[in-house]
Amino acid sequence: MPYDSLLVQPMRDELTRLGIRELRTPADVDAFLTDRIGTALLFVNSVCGCAAGNARPALAIALKNKVVPERTATVFAGQDTEATACARKYFPEVPHSSPSVFFLKDGELIMHIPRHNIENRDAIAVARELVTAFETHCGNSTP
Repeated sequence: MPYDSLLVQPMRDELTRLGIRELRTPADVDAFLTDRIGTALLFVNSVCGCAAGNARPALAIALKNKVVPERTATVFAGQDTEATACARKYFPEVPHSSPSVFFLKDGELIMHIPRHNIENRDAIAVARELVTAFETHCGNSTP
């Protein structure tokens, strides 16, 4: 049973304020992940403490970098269950984890940061890992 939408709305807002697109349905996920051109980041959001304390703040910090992915989106595990299941089908070799971050270039998975690599580090450390990937693989700059 999904989490109450009133409970998760502030957690959604934290990301949409950053310009991250919500993928609420399998069709949304398919449209995002079948666009295989350029760089994309998919964030699997969660209600857990490491999402609030480390993952979402790390993403906010990393997206302030000069170089960022061309497209960013999020699914909410425990809320948008069908969209999350659809997203996970694109990465069958990756164990399910929330929160987690998937970074792709031209449709290929470049980096995955699972929960166990988020929960034991602070937001700055996770952000540094994201920024390093952005600077290595992205060719654009923020406006």
